[in-house]
Amino acid sequence: MDPIWVVIAFLVGLAVRQLGLPPMVGFLGAGFVLSGIGVEPSDTLDTLADLGIHLLLFSIGLKLDLRGLAKPEVWGVASAHMAATTLGVGVGLFGLSLLGLGIFAELSWSTSLLIAFALSFSSTVFAVKVLEDKAELKSRHGDEAIGVLIVQDLFAIVFLTASLGKVPSPWAVGLLALPLVRPLLKLAMDRVGHGELLLLSGLVLVYGFTELFTLLKMKPDLGALIAGLLIGSHPKASELSKSLLGLKDLLLVAFFLTIGLNGLPGPEQLGIAVALVLLVPLKAVAFFWLMTRFRLRARTAMLSAVVLANASEFGLIVGALGADKGWISREWLVVLAITVSLSFVLAAPFNAAAHRLFARWQSRLLGFETQERLPDDRHIELERPPRAVVIAMGRVGTAAYDALRERLGEGVIGLDVNRTTVERHAAAGRTVVHGDATDPDFYARLSPDSSTELVVISLQAKAESNTITRLIRARGYTGHIVAMARFPDEIDALRAAGVDAACYLHDEMGLGLARSALDRLDTGEDAEEAATPAGA
Repeated sequence: MDPIWVVIAFLVGLAVRQLGLPPMVGFLGAGFVLSGIGVEPSDTLDTLADLGIHLLLFSIGLKLDLRGLAKPEVWGVASAHMAATTLGVGVGLFGLSLLGLGIFAELSWSTSLLIAFALSFSSTVFAVKVLEDKAELKSRHGDEAIGVLIVQDLFAIVFLTASLGKVPSPWAVGLLALPLVRPLLKLAMDRVGHGELLLLSGLVLVYGFTELFTLLKMKPDLGALIAGLLIGSHPKASELSKSLLGLKDLLLVAFFLTIGLNGLPGPEQLGIAVALVLLVPLKAVAFFWLMTRFRLRARTAMLSAVVLANASEFGLIVGALGADKGWISREWLVVLAITVSLSFVLAAPFNAAAHRLFARWQSRLLGFETQERLPDDRHIELERPPRAVVIAMGRVGTAAYDALRERLGEGVIGLDVNRTTVERHAAAGRTVVHGDATDPDFYARLSPDSSTELVVISLQAKAESNTITRLIRARGYTGHIVAMARFPDEIDALRAAGVDAACYLHDEMGLGLARSALDRLDTGEDAEEAATPAGA
């Protein structure tokens, strides 16, 4: 990657961040700036962008529960939305072609459907980045959005295979035996330790599986996803995901630059792209309506729909394929690139304010809920308000829970979004409930006269801790809130959100280490006294 690309990406990303937008929007803008000064796309940048996407899908695979894809509210919503969007937008585009308007005149019925099909997809890269930044990948609405995206990706694989005329190799049937290599992969993971070898193991897996799928004439992105799935249950999967985080984010900068480098639009292309982007809110409305028909709560449906309300980078792949085969002109490829970019710009502020928007429109949105809702998307029920609540029962949350329970007795509960984690704690005798910590209905019980004295937020993501704190305070809760900060500069932001005490993670680790050392010292002195004969 040319150093000037890095500088421009940094400067534009920094400028956009000051406006309250995600840096990825700036990286898209940097791509257009580079295109404007005559920079051409390069094979190196494309390779880095592909690797970034592969690492992203590998990370998804590490956290993905395949059982979730079989749920009707996932595949049913994805399929129905894609069919309706393709048909509706396709009819509109073909109608404009019959009027002979500009570059619409070149479209046939089949190419109109092709472009509409491309616009029916939502961006996996954008959605996952948004959910990661808000620490909501494991939330109920995060699960729904990711499930829909994966089903869309499966449709993409089928389409590319059919359109390119490539039939998977007969040897591809051997991929069904991949679960048999899982024990070997887990054995290797056991032996790589926790340093640079762990990071390299992830890169080797991504490279090996993408090359294998390419060799078998399958989509390499799917290979990266399956590589993550095969080791997702390993105890080091979470650690590996965190190790890859920085590298993945850096490489995704290259992906966003490549979108912008497709070229600057002319007035007609820009006008068409703006018109197509104005359809994005309708996309969100359709997702919301479909999800509520599948018995999801209005909150889950709304937050998922906002995450999915954008155009997808897959549209560029479809456009490039159509241009290469002569189905559409190169002008349409630029239109699709601008549409994807503008959809990200439009979607970013709505995603940042999604929880506030739901709180504002809640009374209206609740009217769309069905009387019966899905078992895993119901309100969190408690027999009585606890004295203390610990949010997120990871290692830190578990330690906090055990310490509080020793002091307060049975009046302590934990809350975690991962059902497996809840079951593990229940087996260990802890009182932990399954639920989304960003669900405002849960905090309705924390009224000023509630018996709950303390809320401990053991999440490391500042954005989610801020959201949870504001939700709690908005319900009138006047008790104590304690949260954790990964960096010293996050402490002020947490306090501004309403946290009473923000604990710097590394300080607390140091104090814990010192306590353990002093306990050991006291134990050693007691042992020496016991070993010394009386009267000596």
